[in-house]
Amino acid sequence: MTAATRSPSAQAWAEAFASASNADPEIQAHGKYFSCSYLIDAVEHAFVVKVESGRVTGVAVDPGPLDEPYQFAIRASADTWRKFGEPVPAPMYHGIWAASFQRDMRLEGDVLVLMQNLRCVTRQIELLRTVGAPV
Repeated sequence: MTAATRSPSAQAWAEAFASASNADPEIQAHGKYFSCSYLIDAVEHAFVVKVESGRVTGVAVDPGPLDEPYQFAIRASADTWRKFGEPVPAPMYHGIWAASFQRDMRLEGDVLVLMQNLRCVTRQIELLRTVGAPV
């Protein structure tokens, strides 16, 4: 008999994500000017990630609509985020552009800020392969 597996709590995921991002050498090398706040919306949970000079300084878990400001949002179903979190994602779940063109991912808000920080945001999304999906 095997024990049922449970995904970590939303707060535990937020802490693991912040820790992994802050310890990632690629983000630290490229992130000198990576400063913004963005929303990861996974339907079941939402997170506002605040980044200052390449370091995650806070992750708000399930904030209200006016609680935490952010420049842009990355929205997708929980299923899509789970597929992003697999060690080897299936085709079209390997990056935000593929998923936004072929799946249910949407990029909203100030896309200029996203583009200005694209390499670091992309790397943070790639970290889901090690820390797991946010849902």
